[in-house]
Amino acid sequence: MLKCSLCINDERTAKIKIVNGKPLCKECINYLAHKPDKEKIRAELEELMRKVDKAIVAFSGGKDSTVALYLAKKRYGVDVEAVMIDHGFMAREAIENAKRIAKHLSVPLTILHYDYSDIFREALLKGKSPCKKCSSRTMEKLRKYALRRGIKYIITGHELPFGHHPYRLMSGGIVQIRLLSLMSEEERFEILNKLPFKFPELAGYTTNCLILGPALRRYYGKHGYSFETRRIAALVRYGLIDKEKALKKVSKPENPKEIEEEIYKKLGIIQGK
Repeated sequence: MLKCSLCINDERTAKIKIVNGKPLCKECINYLAHKPDKEKIRAELEELMRKVDKAIVAFSGGKDSTVALYLAKKRYGVDVEAVMIDHGFMAREAIENAKRIAKHLSVPLTILHYDYSDIFREALLKGKSPCKKCSSRTMEKLRKYALRRGIKYIITGHELPFGHHPYRLMSGGIVQIRLLSLMSEEERFEILNKLPFKFPELAGYTTNCLILGPALRRYYGKHGYSFETRRIAALVRYGLIDKEKALKKVSKPENPKEIEEEIYKKLGIIQGK
């Protein structure tokens, strides 16, 4: 099986071609052909943040949104409100982290409660990723919340820019800013080490969501690889995480049995079905 020489994609997750004697996936070929100007992206982010006086931070209580909240408040001096969308399957430790970090940074925290059972039930029953639908619904709820509050900017903890830009324009004139654009894992951990953030023991590449582990196991059983592979491959491609760590993050997760049983019960799914 051919494996990309630049990222962690292989023939299961992306088309691989031989280019100048080296196997490269379609995503890496496109990346190299239209390589983003990282310094330009960083400069654009800095210029944008100088204009931001007030914003909400999409705050999941996870490590990346924690770093984003810290930077918005401490580095850029933005008047921020941390807003958590609790979809019904947030880890208890993530909610505790959110409350502890918000208090530590003297930032108001709002927790909005919704039920995403329909998304998660479908993902587990069909053996697919719930992440795209979950993210889209969450961003839409945050967009509407920002509009009601008269706030123009939503700051998120994503590391990858939108193509060649660290922001995107949403409907209603709301601007989403990916504040961690091109920030390496090492840089993020340097900030986390300054904060009272406690790492929960959760399966998958998450520090807040209980669904990810069971969904990954279902997907792995059906396809033989992680649905997070292509996203984490992009982090490798951008030089934000090394290959060895990336491969560990996409290995088959082992979930605590009691947590998995609780999730299936809550969703009304009989395990093995």
